[in-house]
Amino acid sequence: MNDCTGSLINKGFQIAMWILSLAIANVGIVRAQNAGPNGNTKEEQLQQDFTDPLTTLPQVILRDSWSPAVFGTNVQTNQAIIRPLIPRIPPHVLLPLVQIVRPTVSLVTVPSSRGGSRTEFGDTALFDLVVSPWPPRESGLLIGIGPAFIFPTATSRSAGQGAWQAGPAFGAIYRGVPGLLIGGIVQNTTSFAYSSAHRPPQNTLSFQPVVALHLMGQWYLRSAEATWTMGWHHGTATMLPLSIAVGRTIVATELPPMSIFAGAQWMVYRQFAPVAPQTTINFGLTVAFPRIRNIWR
Repeated sequence: MNDCTGSLINKGFQIAMWILSLAIANVGIVRAQNAGPNGNTKEEQLQQDFTDPLTTLPQVILRDSWSPAVFGTNVQTNQAIIRPLIPRIPPHVLLPLVQIVRPTVSLVTVPSSRGGSRTEFGDTALFDLVVSPWPPRESGLLIGIGPAFIFPTATSRSAGQGAWQAGPAFGAIYRGVPGLLIGGIVQNTTSFAYSSAHRPPQNTLSFQPVVALHLMGQWYLRSAEATWTMGWHHGTATMLPLSIAVGRTIVATELPPMSIFAGAQWMVYRQFAPVAPQTTINFGLTVAFPRIRNIWR
């Protein structure tokens, strides 16, 4: 290789590095222009809002969980839920703090004592969390505390627990790292009244881990469908599932922002749970209503 050729290669390399540097700088400028207070771009903020249980973005979650393999039975089970997330934002509410109300209504397909399966309404769950003003939202850490309830709305014995339950709930979400959301919701409900004298008492700790990781553009990874449960009474069920899903946000003119996701769930550990999902396929759709929040503000 002669000196002229080497000089041309060096010049070409320098030009290429200069173009690459400009491209990286331009991406950084665009990201900074679109970034919110925590460094997240608009796409990342929306993805996190669709996963964050403490968000102030009003939304409705529709999810179907199909379990083709179930411990203790050959019957395939299914659970369909509708879960509105209703933020109450000052000054248009009684309390001076942000309040997050999240009811969950379910329709479940369970094994039938006569063989096969049947579809029934399940119990209804609800939590009402007040988001602490400290630390401020700009820090990226959100903390909420309040009551949780379970109402015995199941239409058959096997579809619900048959007990009125109440207890504390606590939520913590961290959004300080660009492109990442991590946290969870802890609830501990205890039964205080029953729909039948034959129903056993309930005292259950549940934890819903929540993770969202931005991939590129409108695509992201999430894990928010699995809920860990542990019964405090002797011989009650303990179940630790793990879930992962791929989601995509959809923003179109004249339509509300939406997110769709699909993923898998596995039962990693179970004890005293004779019938429990072994593998589950989750499908979900979330529809947001930002105009409602804008009106409240």
